[in-house]
Amino acid sequence: MYFPTYTTTHLEDWVSDWYLKLHITTPSQLMAYTIARKYETFLHRKPVSPHYEVFGRFRAITVDSRRTKEVQREQFYHEFCHVLRHVGKQTMMTDAFRKLQERDARHFTFYAALPYHMISQYDINNPHLVNQWAKDFRVTTELCRKRLQQIKERETQYRLNKQR
Repeated sequence: MYFPTYTTTHLEDWVSDWYLKLHITTPSQLMAYTIARKYETFLHRKPVSPHYEVFGRFRAITVDSRRTKEVQREQFYHEFCHVLRHVGKQTMMTDAFRKLQERDARHFTFYAALPYHMISQYDINNPHLVNQWAKDFRVTTELCRKRLQQIKERETQYRLNKQR
C-alpha cells in the first residue's frame, strides 16, 4: 500500500465497492460504453454540452464530441453520477439541492475516474505519477493533479490530527 495514512471517504469506498461488484479491477476495464451498458444507459457523443436524461426506465448520457476523449470520459463519469445516484429534474429543484448534487457529481468523478482500489497500487512519491495516471486511466492531467492534491491534503490532515 502506497498511501499509508490516507483515509477514504464513504463515497470513495462506495465507488470502489461498486466497481469491485462489477469485477472492474484495472484501469483498462474502465470503459464508459461497457459501464453504461451494464446499467442500461445509452451513451451518445454529440457536439453539444454534456447532459443526462432519465424518463421512466429510459436513461441516456450525452458527452460533447468536440472535446478530447479524456474530457469526454470525465464528462461521462459526472453525468453517470446523476443517473446512478440522483433523483429529480435539476431545473425544478432548489438551488441548494442542485448545488449539492453537482458537488456529489464532482467528487464522484474523481473517485470513478481514479478509484482508490486501483490508484493505491501506485507509488505516491513517483514524480511522474500524474502523467502515469493520466496515461493509464485515460483522463486529463488536471484531474489527476487535483486527485493527487486531495490525497496529499488528506494525509497531511491525518498527520496533524494525530499530533494533537
